[in-house]
Amino acid sequence: MFIIGAGSAAPPNRFTQGECWKALIVSPVYPTLSGRSKAILKKVLLGDNGVESRYLALDRLEEAFNIDPDTLHRRFAKNAPMVAAEAGRRALAAAGKLPDEIDALFISTCTGYLCPGLTSYVSEALGLRSDVVCLDLVGQGCAAAVPNLGTSEAFLARGAKTTLSICVEICSGAFYLDEDPGVLISACLFGDAAGAVVCANEASGPRPLRWLGWQTSLDPKNRDLLRFEQRCGMLRNILDKSVPCLVVEQAREVLTDGLKKMGIERTAIRNWVLHAGGRDVLAALRAGLDLSETDVAHSLAILREYANVSSASVILTLQRAIAHEAPRGIWWLSAFGAGISCHGAFLEG
Repeated sequence: MFIIGAGSAAPPNRFTQGECWKALIVSPVYPTLSGRSKAILKKVLLGDNGVESRYLALDRLEEAFNIDPDTLHRRFAKNAPMVAAEAGRRALAAAGKLPDEIDALFISTCTGYLCPGLTSYVSEALGLRSDVVCLDLVGQGCAAAVPNLGTSEAFLARGAKTTLSICVEICSGAFYLDEDPGVLISACLFGDAAGAVVCANEASGPRPLRWLGWQTSLDPKNRDLLRFEQRCGMLRNILDKSVPCLVVEQAREVLTDGLKKMGIERTAIRNWVLHAGGRDVLAALRAGLDLSETDVAHSLAILREYANVSSASVILTLQRAIAHEAPRGIWWLSAFGAGISCHGAFLEG
């Protein structure tokens, strides 16, 4: 399999963290919070946490505090198909492919639910063939991009020629506030975006990347430390403070097993494409995987401009690495998330 084009999209409005703080302190929610919670929000929004701005599916920031199930669902239902379709268009353009050349469409999300799923709306918006295979993948959180691409690999191995993989998250459609530190931090660090990748069984385009194989790890004993739960009819993010350390342990395991399985020396890796989960997560990965700041530069740039956009994050990072002509050779693409799960794939190009 070859990755022959990547694209991304976000809602039109971008807000700085400072703007988010100003909107928060005049919101009806702010007076209901404890002093401790207010201090956490101020520290995260105004401190040096690696995030400067976020794209959110809002016309005005005041809308973020309309927190009820119907409003949040409408936000997801309206924006997820539009943003996903635009990312798909841009990926098709980058790959030089027409919509009727796509044999399968795979879409991952965790921030909302539609039935029929997003593939129904996105395939229509893109003008894909009526016989295109559509598969909606849900519940994998920030880690979803790699298994999504693994699904493309399997489909191409069975005779398809071209597939389209999309990850889209409208995190503003899963907004929640209470006194839990993990919930508060999540509200400050997640943004909205979609990333799309065109995969094919033959190399084409200016910078095709050959997919060499992927590795995965699931640690269910820590499942309750990083996940969504349902409360009051809404998604509520669980984010334990131990997550950065746990992620590093799994990331190291997946990389080590992958190197052994593929017979690749670690020194052969020329570029690192890592999920931009947050400043602390990237710092832990740097230390745990013995990486330089240059190694995580693309991830840091995506985090700074977009914040954590969950499953779309690693695709945006991949697109940036391609656009900035990252070194040729072996690349390691890795994402981690709910479960706790971690996945990694070797690319070459």
